[in-house]
Amino acid sequence: MSQLEGGSPLTRSGVGKRIWDLFETDPVQFKKEVIAYFATAYPGFTVVRAKYPDIYLRDDRR
Repeated sequence: MSQLEGGSPLTRSGVGKRIWDLFETDPVQFKKEVIAYFATAYPGFTVVRAKYPDIYLRDDRR
């Protein structure tokens, strides 16, 4: 786990190459696909940051 300054720990995960390829070619679609992916894969988590190869998620299930 990682942690933003003064915040709670973050979960680190990732997405496949097809989605990462959108990061450079279509950033808006990249963001939509990442959000949709994690809404299904990690319900209750919010995407906080994307820095290749990691996607950082905040646990909002409380």
